[in-house]
Amino acid sequence: MEKCCSLFSTAYFPPVSYVAALLQSNSIVVEQYETFPKQTYRNRAVILTANGLLGLTVPVVRTNGNHTYTKDMAICYNENWTLKHWRAIESAYNSSPYFLYYKDEVEVILNKQHATLIDLNMDILTFVFKKLKVKKEVILSDDYISQIGEGTIDYRNHFSPKNKELLSLPEYDQVFEDRYGFQSDISILDLIFNLGPDSLGYLKEVMKIMK
Repeated sequence: MEKCCSLFSTAYFPPVSYVAALLQSNSIVVEQYETFPKQTYRNRAVILTANGLLGLTVPVVRTNGNHTYTKDMAICYNENWTLKHWRAIESAYNSSPYFLYYKDEVEVILNKQHATLIDLNMDILTFVFKKLKVKKEVILSDDYISQIGEGTIDYRNHFSPKNKELLSLPEYDQVFEDRYGFQSDISILDLIFNLGPDSLGYLKEVMKIMK
């Protein structure tokens, strides 16, 4: 059953549960007028590599200091972080079943030199929905949403890498599972590269858990 309206933070190659929550929502609003918080999935993704879990962080610039809105968070390109992220993703998933099919589009996204974090993350959502073959409209907030209406689910601070109690999701085959065991609820990239067309079916199972 779809939820009427859901309010999300933006996210960089978000965790599986975030995407499952998106799919549950009939109306999706991404908050862009919040004061940007530190150490969240807004600019951080977690993938499974040969050395274990790895956090990939997009370097950002607070254009208005500590009061910068998420919509105004500029991406810093002083260091070639896009190449580092791509090499990490390639190394982690090169032997996954569907890496060959999706890698070019992911690399293109990383190489676009998006000006803002919101632009990058919206591009990622478009890619994710395309691979899942679902149609979802995502609306950016036009002001900070402080009053949550009836039937609206507020997920803005629900998905966080600081939360050590990760959602226990059904297992699927992961590249380095033999070394580290199944790693639950990491980046949607992990799911897509490992399950490919079966990713949507898996997400539907996750949606049942999250109800």
